[in-house]
Amino acid sequence: MVGKKTSKTTEHGTLGRILVVEDDPILSLAIEAALMDRGAREVVICPSIECTMGELERGPADAIVLDVHLTDRNDGWALAELVDQLGPKRPRIAFSTGSPEDIPPEIAEMGPVFAKPYDLAELAEALVGPSRPGFLARLRDAMS
Repeated sequence: MVGKKTSKTTEHGTLGRILVVEDDPILSLAIEAALMDRGAREVVICPSIECTMGELERGPADAIVLDVHLTDRNDGWALAELVDQLGPKRPRIAFSTGSPEDIPPEIAEMGPVFAKPYDLAELAEALVGPSRPGFLARLRDAMS
C-alpha cells in the first residue's frame, strides 16, 4: 500500500516529489512529516522496491529516501544504481539504514548515509543541499 501526502502550502518551495522507500510504517510516517515540515510538495511512501518502481513509472521523483533492507529485497541500495541511470536529472538519494556497512562504497558516494536512528531534520536538510554526482558521472570524470 502506498501512502501519499501532498502539501497544501509550500513555504520553503525547495523540495518537490519525494519517494520514501521504507518498510517500517512508523519511521516512514515520521520521515514523511519531517519532509512535509521542510516544504516537500509531495511525499509518497513505498514499502517495497516493487512499489517504488511503480511510482517511478507514474512520474519522476526529485528525491528518494532509501532503506537498504526491505521486506522484498535485501539489497535496496541496488535501486540507487538503477536511478543513477535516469540521466543528469536523476533524483537525489539519501540512504536511511540500520546497516550502513552493507552499502557498497561506490554506491554510498551517491548520497548521504543516515544510520538509524538519526535526526529527521538533518535528513530533510540533506535533500535540500547540493546534490552529489551519480555513479556514472563519477565514472565518466575518472575516465576523462
